[in-house]
Amino acid sequence: MKPVYEVAQVLEGNREQLVGICANSWQLRTLHALRKCRTASLGGHIDRCNNPSCHRLHLSYNSCRNRHCPKCQGHKKKEWIRAREEELLNVPYFHVVFTLPSALNRLCLYEPKLIYSLLFKISWQVVQGFASNHKFMGATPGMIAILHTWGQNLSLHPHLHCIVPGGGIAQSGKWKYAKNKGKYLFPVKAMSMVFRARFVASLRKEFPPQPTAFYENLFKHNWVVYCKRPFLGPAQVVEYLGRYTHKIAISNHRIKSLDTNGVTFTVKDYRNGGRKRLLRLDDAEFIRRFTLHILPKGFIRIRHYGILSSTKKRELLPLLQQVLGRPVNHERPPLKHRRCPYCQIGIMVTVAVFDSRGPPKAWSDKLKKYAPGTTLQKA
Repeated sequence: MKPVYEVAQVLEGNREQLVGICANSWQLRTLHALRKCRTASLGGHIDRCNNPSCHRLHLSYNSCRNRHCPKCQGHKKKEWIRAREEELLNVPYFHVVFTLPSALNRLCLYEPKLIYSLLFKISWQVVQGFASNHKFMGATPGMIAILHTWGQNLSLHPHLHCIVPGGGIAQSGKWKYAKNKGKYLFPVKAMSMVFRARFVASLRKEFPPQPTAFYENLFKHNWVVYCKRPFLGPAQVVEYLGRYTHKIAISNHRIKSLDTNGVTFTVKDYRNGGRKRLLRLDDAEFIRRFTLHILPKGFIRIRHYGILSSTKKRELLPLLQQVLGRPVNHERPPLKHRRCPYCQIGIMVTVAVFDSRGPPKAWSDKLKKYAPGTTLQKA
């Protein structure tokens, strides 16, 4: 169901103020891309139904394809899920989350690329270190990691969602399960302490000198590492992880109203059992918080490690699937072609494309004839 309100509407209504809100030109370019998504400014295309009894025309404006856009992630998510399903092993999988403390938020704002890169690097070091320990596994593991930077209220809350198989490749070349036949991964308290120690040590090396009190403050509280096996079986792993892969800071469906007083959207109150409540922010504050989660240009937010890395999985995974088997997946229908919105039978076939100047007059006349009610936007 199409949402009533969109992030793009907030951006369009404040287009003159975006320069003053954004911290850099990359954020500004991103917000303008989201603002123009599926509007005449990006051009579009005209499709015709291939059903002989219909042949209706349909006008569509182009997507911005920006990874921060609420409207451009659905198809990418489905494709990613299909690809990862082909790589599943018939072994237990664990959901692991590494979270940075709020004391590092200031550094995240000024050096996001450095801090987020360290989060990936240290998280993998922790998993790899515990896996290589014969007390826990004694093998080379794998990991898929996905960066999220937001909390429910759009505040800065950097954390890494990871999926880790409950086993790895031993030195003998054979598969070795984690403890209790893969029903237990690693102790989270120990992981938390190692995660904190390694991250702070790396900060001291790679970041300009900070006051002693800053580093002391980082050791005052335990860092959060979550590790659980929430899956009934490996077939559910990718579907579960798919919830996180192409998620953005806020979906359009969460926005409940837009008015002169600001933006009202739903948030889950985890301190109160995850109950939903409404939060209102004025437009400028909503946009400011949204920009906190625009990643640096070219930054990779989904990464694969160990036996699941791109360099190893092509060779290893087919062999492991022969030995360990593959989980039985429910048959998924092929990714659908776009059905005709009128007859719901035919497939839409592109017959003309146009830029921001709009469709040629001949096609505009045909749209009026074969798609009555179509309104051409002005760029």
